[in-house]
Amino acid sequence: MRKLSVLGALLLTACVTINIYFPAAAAEKAADEIIKDIQSITPPKQELKPKAGLTNWEIAAYKLLDSAINVVVSPAQADGADLSIDSPQIRQLRATMATRFATLQNFYAAGLIGIQADGFLAVRDAASVPLKDRNQLNTLIAAENADRQNLYQAIANANGHPDWATQIKSTFAASWVSNAQAGWWYQSSGTWKQK
Repeated sequence: MRKLSVLGALLLTACVTINIYFPAAAAEKAADEIIKDIQSITPPKQELKPKAGLTNWEIAAYKLLDSAINVVVSPAQADGADLSIDSPQIRQLRATMATRFATLQNFYAAGLIGIQADGFLAVRDAASVPLKDRNQLNTLIAAENADRQNLYQAIANANGHPDWATQIKSTFAASWVSNAQAGWWYQSSGTWKQK
């Protein structure tokens, strides 16, 4: 009897265990969306071509076929992994970063700053930055990097997994580079490369 109750307890705890995995694909999608929003990059809209209309009997045949398939195989309601990117803190950080981007864009274009492998910004060559701009640039980079770190933590917190911040940061690091405009600099394998 004792063995049976121990076995029952083990089975019960095995049924309660839930593994929650980091939604990498959703994080990539969220990173791209946020970065494009911050940089005001909107993808070109594709024009939809009108489809030829179906006749009434074709529509009826498709509906009948769909009903028959649903009787044999129940429709699956699969939820794709999703990552929440909407909270007051996230909205505030995005707005601040979008405003700052207008100034940073000039420094990107001049090749004075680049995206490090960890996704944070850095001055590529301090000697090439005009003396009058050094203080402003260092302040901008420090503020941007702080906001990026806060954004990653805010996204992790908004999804109830503060421990995901490191994985979100890694996902964003790759997305900052992939969303960089032509001519911008980024770090790869310890060296600066131009996109």
